[in-house]
Amino acid sequence: MSTEFRPTRNASAFTLIEVVISAALMALILVSAYLCLSSALSGRKLIESRADVAQSARVAMALMTADLRCACPLSKDIAFLGMQRMLGDVEGDNLDFATHNYTPRKAREGDFCQVSYFLGTEPESGKMSLWRRRNPIIAIDPLSGGSREEIARGVRGLKLEYYDGLDWYDQWGDPEGRRAKVKSSLPEPPNLRGLPEAVRITLWLELGSASAIPLKSSRPAQEEKTSDPETLAFQTVCRLNLAGVSLRTPSTAPANSDSPAGKPGQPIPTGGLQ
Repeated sequence: MSTEFRPTRNASAFTLIEVVISAALMALILVSAYLCLSSALSGRKLIESRADVAQSARVAMALMTADLRCACPLSKDIAFLGMQRMLGDVEGDNLDFATHNYTPRKAREGDFCQVSYFLGTEPESGKMSLWRRRNPIIAIDPLSGGSREEIARGVRGLKLEYYDGLDWYDQWGDPEGRRAKVKSSLPEPPNLRGLPEAVRITLWLELGSASAIPLKSSRPAQEEKTSDPETLAFQTVCRLNLAGVSLRTPSTAPANSDSPAGKPGQPIPTGGLQ
C-alpha cells in the first residue's frame, strides 16, 4: 500500500504586491519621521539662538537702565553727554554720565562713579561690542580713565534718544563748549544743559537666522549683501529718577522756568517704562 504526498494549497505567504505595498508604507513612515525630527531640531536651534540674543540684550539693557536711573551730573562743566555717531555704516552712539549705582570696593571710594557706554571693535573677531567704562574716582577729565568691560557681543547698532519732557533729541549736552562761544538772546535748546528726563535705548544684536528682522542700512538695495548677518532689535525707555527730583527742587530750579526742561511731570510718550 503506497501513500502519495500532496502539497497543501491553503499555506499562508506574502505576494509580491503585498511586499511592495509594505515597503512603500514603511518608507513613507520613515521619511515622515525624519522630516518631523529635522523640523524639531531646526526649531530648537532657532529658539536657542534667539534666546541667547534676548538674554544678552536683557543683561545689557538692565545694566544701562540701572545706571541711568541713578544718573547725576558728571562734572560742573558737563552734566550729561550723549553724542550721535556712525561707525562705518553702523550707528553707534556714545553716552557719558555719572551714577550713584555703584558699591565702593576700595578705600576712599564712594557711591559716585563716572560711566560711559560706547561701541568698540572686538579684537578677536573684528565685530562690534558694547562696552562700559567705569571710574569711581573723581578725575580731572571726566571722559577718560577707569576700567572698561565688555557688556554684549555681536552688536549691530546702538541708538540713544533723550527726552526733555516734551520732545525727543538725538544728542544731549555740549561737549565742545558751544554755549560759552555763542552768545545769543534766543533761548537755548533744552538739550544743552542738565539731565534728560528719560533715555530711549535701541539695541541691535546679530542673529544668524534667516527669519530675523534685518537691520536697516543706509546703502542702496542693489548693494546689499545677502551674506550680511541679520539682527534682532530691542528697545526700552528708562526714566532718570534724580533728574525729576532736581527739577522739582526750588533751590536748583533753572532760572528760565518757561523752558520745557523746567516743567517736570510731563508724561513720556512710550508704550511702557522698563
